[in-house]
Amino acid sequence: MEWTKNDIIVRMATPQDAEILLEIYAPYVKNTAITFEYEVPSVEEFAGRIENCLKKYPYLVAGRQGKIIGYAYVSPFKSRAAYDWSVETSIYVAETEKGKGAGRFLYEVLESLLVKQGILNVNACIAYPSTEDRYLTKDSVKFHEALGYELVGRFHACGYKFDRWYDMVWMEKMIGKHLPKQPPVKKIQEIVTIK
Repeated sequence: MEWTKNDIIVRMATPQDAEILLEIYAPYVKNTAITFEYEVPSVEEFAGRIENCLKKYPYLVAGRQGKIIGYAYVSPFKSRAAYDWSVETSIYVAETEKGKGAGRFLYEVLESLLVKQGILNVNACIAYPSTEDRYLTKDSVKFHEALGYELVGRFHACGYKFDRWYDMVWMEKMIGKHLPKQPPVKKIQEIVTIK
């Protein structure tokens, strides 16, 4: 299954995409505080992350002219059953593709699938600088604000990378109606075919 907008094509990821997705992710690990991960994962570990996500949730890749340019996925917000209707979002776009629509389209497709699954709350955990520097700006918060997310919490000096302390913020967006008798969340395989 594919989704198209202008010249961007979004499809479900497969573990075989891991090597290409790591090429997008690695610079974020090595050169930024956008992720608090210190070491670039192996291709095998990354493929396992994709496979694990696809057991329940969407993991999407965006491409332009046959080249993968970004990806987005969700993970459980918390492991307790009462949190089933909430997820944490993650998105990474190739440096050369920022501001060209891929990130917005990835989130549009992601949210449409999550709505079909019965997810109600999408939450973004975002590294946040007290003062912008060469490793971290406030661009991710601005991106999420433009998509309708609201700032709901801030943790101070909780992430340490590049000999600097960074804050972390939580942003939230409601995408479904909260009911007294909430239907269970569907697995992604119940609404789309995963190859």
